[in-house]
Amino acid sequence: MWRLHLCLLVALAEPFLNSKKTYEYKYEGLVRVGRELPDLVESALKMRCTFKIIGESPQTFVLQISNVDVEDFNGLPGKGVFSPSQKLTKRLSAEFSQPIVFEFSKGQITDIRTAPGVSNTVVNIVRGILGFLQVTVKTTQSFYELVELGIHGVCQSSYTVEEDSNAKELIVSQMVDITNCQQPAALYRGMALAPEDKLSKQRGESVVSTVKHTYTVKSTADGGLITKAFAQERQYFTPFNVKGGSSRLLLLKVSDTTDKIVTGQMQSRGNLIYKTEKDLRPIPVVMINLNEPMPKILDLIKHLAQANIYHVDSASSTDILNLIQLLRVATLENLEQLWKQVSGNDEHRRWFLDLVVEVTDERILKFLETRFKAGDITANEAGQALVVAFNHLSAEPVSVALEFLTIPFSKSHPLMWNTVVLAYGSLVYRYCVYTDPCPITVVQPLLDMATSGLSKNSEEDMVLALKALGNAAHPSSIKTLLKFLPGYTAGAEKLPIRVQSAAVQSFRLLASRDPHSVQDIVLNLFVQRTLPAEIRMLACMVLLETKPSIALISVISEVLLEETDLQVASFSYSLLKGISKSRTPDNQHLSTACNIAIKILTPKLGHLSYRYSKNVHLDWFHDDFLFGTSADIYMLQNESLIPTKLMLKGKMHFIGRILQFLEFGFRADGLKELLVGKIPQLKKGITDFATIMNILSDWQNLPKDRPLLTAYARVFGQEAFLMDVREDSIQSIIKSFSPSAGKESKVWEKIQDVQKGTSWHWTKPHLVYEARFIQPTCLGLPVEISKYYSIINAITVKAKAEINPPPKEHLGELLSSDISLHTDGFVGVTKDHFVFHGINTELFQCGTELKSKIVSALPWAFDLKINRKEQKYEMNLTPIKTVTELFSVKYVFHDFYSTIVIRVTKYPDDFSLYIQQGLPKGSATGQDFTHFKTKNSDVKFRQCADAKIYGTSVCIEAEAKRAHYLHEYPLYYFLGHTRFSYQLEPDATPESVITVKALGLSPPAKPLGYEGVAFYLPTAQRDNIEMIVSDIGEEANWKMCANANTDKSQTSAKAHLRWGAECQTYDLSMRVSAACQPESKPSIYTKINWGALPSVFTMIGQRIQEYVPGISYIMGFYQKYEKNPERQAAVTVVVSSPQTFDMRVKIPERTIYKKAIPSPIDLAGFEAVNFTIST
Repeated sequence: MWRLHLCLLVALAEPFLNSKKTYEYKYEGLVRVGRELPDLVESALKMRCTFKIIGESPQTFVLQISNVDVEDFNGLPGKGVFSPSQKLTKRLSAEFSQPIVFEFSKGQITDIRTAPGVSNTVVNIVRGILGFLQVTVKTTQSFYELVELGIHGVCQSSYTVEEDSNAKELIVSQMVDITNCQQPAALYRGMALAPEDKLSKQRGESVVSTVKHTYTVKSTADGGLITKAFAQERQYFTPFNVKGGSSRLLLLKVSDTTDKIVTGQMQSRGNLIYKTEKDLRPIPVVMINLNEPMPKILDLIKHLAQANIYHVDSASSTDILNLIQLLRVATLENLEQLWKQVSGNDEHRRWFLDLVVEVTDERILKFLETRFKAGDITANEAGQALVVAFNHLSAEPVSVALEFLTIPFSKSHPLMWNTVVLAYGSLVYRYCVYTDPCPITVVQPLLDMATSGLSKNSEEDMVLALKALGNAAHPSSIKTLLKFLPGYTAGAEKLPIRVQSAAVQSFRLLASRDPHSVQDIVLNLFVQRTLPAEIRMLACMVLLETKPSIALISVISEVLLEETDLQVASFSYSLLKGISKSRTPDNQHLSTACNIAIKILTPKLGHLSYRYSKNVHLDWFHDDFLFGTSADIYMLQNESLIPTKLMLKGKMHFIGRILQFLEFGFRADGLKELLVGKIPQLKKGITDFATIMNILSDWQNLPKDRPLLTAYARVFGQEAFLMDVREDSIQSIIKSFSPSAGKESKVWEKIQDVQKGTSWHWTKPHLVYEARFIQPTCLGLPVEISKYYSIINAITVKAKAEINPPPKEHLGELLSSDISLHTDGFVGVTKDHFVFHGINTELFQCGTELKSKIVSALPWAFDLKINRKEQKYEMNLTPIKTVTELFSVKYVFHDFYSTIVIRVTKYPDDFSLYIQQGLPKGSATGQDFTHFKTKNSDVKFRQCADAKIYGTSVCIEAEAKRAHYLHEYPLYYFLGHTRFSYQLEPDATPESVITVKALGLSPPAKPLGYEGVAFYLPTAQRDNIEMIVSDIGEEANWKMCANANTDKSQTSAKAHLRWGAECQTYDLSMRVSAACQPESKPSIYTKINWGALPSVFTMIGQRIQEYVPGISYIMGFYQKYEKNPERQAAVTVVVSSPQTFDMRVKIPERTIYKKAIPSPIDLAGFEAVNFTIST
């Protein structure tokens, strides 16, 4: 567990302040970050000072701070010492030297005033000091609870009072519950789309904080006087564990006031509640000087662009956060100047547009508004920038974002207009998270859009508006949504199913905001048997997302027991069944109710197969780590094999929150309409491509306003992408690739470019998420838990082709040309994940940091020769010339202290590591193997295997530096540095060849590699395919021979595979036949025979045979022992009804069988189809 330990030692006077007195105190504050285990480094900051409180009036007092001394610590507790931080001391002393005025009345501090220019950090430290004056002492009660205002917010305090009659003192203990404050000062950012899971928090908190004050109050003639105080604040952050800490408070002296203080101009800074910087600067993992950002931004853009052209530069990927931090301190005028300087360079322009969207306030909206109105960015650039900007934007400037709905450029492309509208809905949702009540004015444009679409009967406009309203999830939109639902508005049943479906799904996010209203609406839809099956199924899905009571689950069960629509019954039953097995906390109570329902419904609905609508739910959750994942697949069908709707979504459960990471969905109304009823046309089997193309050609006859396919994507629960595939899009693609296409085709243009030599490069840096939790401490410094996840995607392609003869009129000429193509390039991605826990201010950072980096890359270089006319194909693989990292993982976990205002500090990866115990020795084998311990007991590992035939070596490297390996704290094992790398290296040994050919070689190169040849020999009775692959080394005789044929008259297929020396060492054959005679039931018979096989095949076969009895028993198969042919396996499948089939499997020494197995597809009509199955 990471641990923040706050310790305050302060000398204070009594809560009652005499305006004629001067109170002098000594103050010492200590913040320490560590894990309280031997030999583990801790970082700490200590601040000492003296201060006076001088009365100006009965309610107004001046605070004077002097003798400021700051020390920092980074080392082993008990072995290291604090070091003076002279420049930070000087900076704080300058600000503290200015007098501070505060109002104090009836034991409460109501207002703090400072001179202009005093930093927010210093004011918050002052709040921590003055917070000790607010203690409520009741001498008539030994225990009492109060709701009080303090630095943590308006929170509940529990007091206990003990009396020491001999010393005439009271011991007052105060415990502050800062986790359930009525008005918390704690701040969350980046979590609006990750709602809290209260049931998960009941299982355990990932962040736990405790605050305790103990005062010694001495009785005097004027009243109570605080003579001693003890303050302790601790924070626990799982999965690491910590123990306690303490601090003390002592009174110095009280004297009469002799001189008045001249305070000058002052400004109000509020009360004792901690105030967070509006822009949340700085990013905690970034240590960079933010002065003069313009030249630094340009330098970083140029560096990142250059470094990631020919590969993904993992060394520079962390500079993304540096660049974002600099962009966030730039003014709007700076952004405009930067745009003028980078817009002329494609690489620099793209990097700037991809990252300037992380300026998460009104500046980015104004900048993009200017671009939209000027039209100096493309629709593609605008759409990408807007969707990120709106979804990362802080919620305040929603009125500025509204302008994008009226700019003509927003409607210049259908996909961009969809993006603008959906992104605005997302912004409204996040605005309402932080604004209660949320005004209807912010969602009114979307309500008007939906109403307008309804009045115009525009399906496209209605669907888009409804999906945007679903993103916004504003409670005031329910009345409008009901206009699109049958049973609530007259005529709504005549709306297209797609519109009704969008209306039902618009309640998904509302299900958590207003569950009772949503339950009433969707339950009413579900029980109406006259409604389309899809609407009822979606209503059931939304109903379960409201987490209904056991009473509502009982209603669903009663409806399903009488249900006649098997699509609705199957889908609803599978939803209940999936939840009944759920282990995630959010389904804790619901799963119990669903489990009861499943026991009631299984006898009737448990046999329904996958040819009906289904939901598949998978999840897991680990109570110790408070982490889990879940996934759902929804398949909605009507009466055909083609699903009406398909949805896939995944969620993450972590730190007491639920994050719906990704969701994809497809709707295939047009495609279903095209194919329904036409499957029986496939008289010659599913390989009858001529018939398939004939069926697909009918797409031109579909209604022009009916999309063939609709696709959408949700990110973090918000729909961000919506696209219709329509007739005109398909027509354009077909025309571009048609053999008759000429010089007007875009494909023709690309072919001309390739002949000249072309290259294409694309990068996409992206800050996936930025989540920050900031909580004040008694010291007045903010403890922060931050998570950052950034990605760089990159691809580079180079290509040059020689075409002989080149096409002159149309693309079809390529079919008779010799084509030689050379291409090389790479595709790669770098993922950086940062987690910070500690103190973060604009003056210094002190805490624990976890950095992880994952790099994946795939390079290629090959030559391809094609002669379509002669059916000749040849590929030459070029060995790599440099070391290429295919995959690597690296993480560093350490403590650190940095004074940001003074210097930029970059610590080495092992900065805070103290090696107590190394890793155990491992073992490996290989041609190149290194494994050794360093003098610090670190471990390094390297192993390589040569692949001479490809001219390369595959190497694995690993190294680790560890701080601890403790059985009682196994997660501490990860403290330190870890790196694992899987890479390709040029082969250092000599190779006959620069080039490796997959199909054939040309002289004078010595033969290395493989050569393959394939033959297709059709006859009237059968189709024959033969293929031979040979090792073409000078003395090689390894070959693989494969042949397959399809007997058209007997609806059977055979395949035979032989390999080894001259194809004689091993062999395997298979035969598949289908019988669909009128006098017998349709059946499929499959038989596999084998001769000698490699030992690994034999071992796998033996393992499978060991598991057959158990698996067959679990799946409900019967089995019997009988002597079946050796080296043979046979499977017979017989259609027993339109919904079921029988299966019998014979293997040596065992036969297993089962009857009436539910079919995943509808088997009705198969008797009329004479089909062929090929292998």
